[in-house]
Amino acid sequence: MFKFFTQKKWQLWSWFGSFIILSSLWVQVKIDVKINEWFGQFYDMIQKALAAPNSITIEEYWASLLSFITLAGIYVALATVVAFFTAHYLFRWRTAMIEWYHSVYDKARKIEGASQRVQEDTIKFSRIMEGLGTSFIEAIMMLIEFTPILFGLSIGIPILFFGDWNYGLVTGAFIWTIGGTLFLIILGSILRLVGVEYDLQKNEASYRKLLVIAEDDVTIRPKNLDELFNDVRKIHFKSYIRYFYFNLGRITYLQANVLSAYVFLAPAIVAGVVTLGVMQQIIRAFGRVEGSMQYIFRSWPTIIELASVYKRLKEFESKINSSEVIAEKD
Repeated sequence: MFKFFTQKKWQLWSWFGSFIILSSLWVQVKIDVKINEWFGQFYDMIQKALAAPNSITIEEYWASLLSFITLAGIYVALATVVAFFTAHYLFRWRTAMIEWYHSVYDKARKIEGASQRVQEDTIKFSRIMEGLGTSFIEAIMMLIEFTPILFGLSIGIPILFFGDWNYGLVTGAFIWTIGGTLFLIILGSILRLVGVEYDLQKNEASYRKLLVIAEDDVTIRPKNLDELFNDVRKIHFKSYIRYFYFNLGRITYLQANVLSAYVFLAPAIVAGVVTLGVMQQIIRAFGRVEGSMQYIFRSWPTIIELASVYKRLKEFESKINSSEVIAEKD
């Protein structure tokens, strides 16, 4: 599976490609930090202009907007190139895996599920990595970069529930995010969403299997198909009701999420100890820290799926290697 990194043929793509992707993601995060600083300067300028008419010039205003357009343009261009490069990088990783599987397929074909491992699991591996890999790494980088920024911006500012404690805002962001995630996990467990999803897949599989059998078996009657489809319909309706309550809780949390930073900053805003620019910087940094943590928690099901694919491919390769050892002994 990792011959992409060990075979000389692929080392330029694997190691240099990894360096390019990680470096580009780090630059994107740094640009986002610069954009956060821009928000502080821009809104301070707006506050100054509103407090004292004609205190800034139109040239200063346009220059500030132009600086944002420049930063945003670089970010968009870099993100687009990284997405394009990552897709090619991961397909080459899959190609390296496929080429090795093809070279040993005379032995691999004897292993149960070989075709599924070679075709389905390799494409799952590349697609999950493409969707999860870069964004997951970027979320971690965001968390590392913006947590100290949030801490620095909140020093000396009174925070609801935490007073003047310097770590109050960072702690509040962590508590709110973890609390919200646990709330959704508990709600999903109460509603038995995993069980409902399992029953849904099971009933759909039974219905699909009977349809396939019915293509060659004339004894299968429409009544039999109708009975199975009724089971499918019932489980779908059951899932709609369960997800109605789950989405009610999820959407409520996401809407409350919009106000979370303002709630923690309430004492500072009322006391007038922060400028409009600093408030915008804090809220944006708070959102980045919060969003990064939420992304990590939300991604656990996908991470588990990736781990499952990795385990299947690892077991498949172990069986291939074992068969090669046996063949050599013979």
